[in-house]
Formats: sequence, C-alpha cells, structure tokens
Amino acid sequence: MAESFFTESQKQEIVKAIKKAELRTSGEIRVHIEQKCKEDVLDHAAYIFKKLDMHKTELRNGVLFYVSYEDHKLAILGDAGINAKVPKDFWQRIKEHMVKEFKINNYAGGLSEAILMAGEQLREHFPYQKDDVNELSNEISFGKKQ
Repeated sequence: MAESFFTESQKQEIVKAIKKAELRTSGEIRVHIEQKCKEDVLDHAAYIFKKLDMHKTELRNGVLFYVSYEDHKLAILGDAGINAKVPKDFWQRIKEHMVKEFKINNYAGGLSEAILMAGEQLREHFPYQKDDVNELSNEISFGKKQ
C-alpha cells in the first residue's frame, strides 16, 4: 500500500521540504507516490498532474514529483511556466540525484533534497509575492491500492 511506503516521520520530512521550498516562491510542488505504474511513467505522471489540478496554477509553475516504488519509476514534471525558464537538463539532473539517493535506500532524504533543488529554481524564476496564495496542497498524495 502506497501510504505505508514512508514512515510518518519521513512523510513529515517530505512535507516540510515542500513547505520550505515554497516559502520563497509562488511556485507549487506536489508529491505523488504509487506502488505500481502500469504504463509509460511520463504519460501516467502527466495524468496525475492533471488529476491534481496542477495545470490550474495562475503562473503555470507547478512541479510534480511522481514515484512508483515497486517498479522503480520516477518522473518530475514541470508546468509550462517553469519549463520555459529552467535549463534543458534541469529536471534530468534532479532525477539523477534522486536515483543516486534511492539506490542507497535514502528515499525520503533524496526526495526532500530534490524538492529543495526544484524550489531554488522556482524561487529564482517565480519569487514569492506578498499576495501569494498556496494554490495546491502540500500533502503527499497516494495512488490507489493495487
């Protein structure tokens, strides 16, 4: 069951990283965890991105971290606004960092570090505005039981 992949403490660590990353940006970050992904990981992550209404942020600056742990699949999707600003290899570099950490079983730490890395780019290109509203939940979402 996806909800039990992380301990409560690890879930709190990840949510804390999301809050910290979003503190200085108008960007939005979500994390979605599933047990299995039965289709192309990018296609499925795009489906989850839409299902979580991430494409509805005002500045189109949402970022989704998608992990399917049993299949060892992950994807990082940025919306059009952020993708227009970051270097071409930016998401790939974050993904490589996550894979390196995941290989040593540092799932929560690797994901949290990746979130903070994305937050730095969001801060640079979409700085916090005094009238900023948290448009999306910071809580981790989980896929259905397989």
